[in-house]
Amino acid sequence: MALPKIDVPIYEVKIPSSGKTIRFRPFTVKEEKLFLMAAQGDDTTTSIKTIVQVLNNCVLDDIDVEKMPLFDIEFLFLNLRARSISEVVELSYKCNNTVQEENGAEKRCNNVVNINVNILEIQPTNDPTHSTKIELSDKLGLVMRYPNMDFLGTDVTRDEFSIVIDLIIDCIEYIYDDESIYYSKDSTKEELTDFLDSLPSRDLEKIKSFFDTSPKMKKDLDFKCNKCGHNEKITLEGIESFFV
Repeated sequence: MALPKIDVPIYEVKIPSSGKTIRFRPFTVKEEKLFLMAAQGDDTTTSIKTIVQVLNNCVLDDIDVEKMPLFDIEFLFLNLRARSISEVVELSYKCNNTVQEENGAEKRCNNVVNINVNILEIQPTNDPTHSTKIELSDKLGLVMRYPNMDFLGTDVTRDEFSIVIDLIIDCIEYIYDDESIYYSKDSTKEELTDFLDSLPSRDLEKIKSFFDTSPKMKKDLDFKCNKCGHNEKITLEGIESFFV
């Protein structure tokens, strides 16, 4: 005799970067097992890849999660987590205030403060100066795309400048001048590297500002220590911050 099938609710969410509405189901015991396996290690890349796998399982529309901007992946996962477990996450932080003991000695308060955060209220940041189009001159510029899962494969053991250059190359959609458009997919990495190497330093800073002002899953929290009364502000950024 066949066992009964379990009906699951279907939810919708609008993806920040595209405005496209997609449907998803809550994750099940099958996906919980994936999280438990990922939790046994201490590797952010593995955790993100597990999240992508779970999203691929739970999203009901035909989208390539791995090609989504990282902030879209984080936003979608927070919504999935909220609908699967709870909208509210309880986070714990130690108070960093320095207090004075009766004998005059100073020490850290270290009182653990619990904070409830509604993760459905967290939206990607919106910097009004941000643009995917970067004008290098009146006739030259680039159009960028956001980092996706491919960025997590970057070899972080290399020097920081090389990592930045590789990130920029991966995120160039196309270069344009007053005569034509040059798509990055039609150029070699060496050609793109030579192009960046030929730019004045101020132009490289313009490109780097694209990443600095890109949308991020971020939330500022103010909390008061219930032991010493100290007020402290913390900033949560990225998935791992919401599940510490």
